Amino acid sequence: MLQTIRLGSCVLVQGIFVRLLPDGRVQVRDGDRLFAGQPVSKVAA
Repeated sequence: MLQTIRLGSCVLVQGIFVRLLPDGRVQVRDGDRLFAGQPVSKVAA
C-alpha cells in the first residue's frame, strides 16, 4: 500500500508502507531507501 509521510515542513515522501514505529511515525520504502516520518492524513474531497 502506498503511504505519504512528512519529513519536514516542506518535504513529503511517498513509498510502500513498511511498518508503524512505536513513536507514531511511519516507515516507507522508496526503491532501496527507507524513510520514517509523520503520516499525512487523508482528506475527503
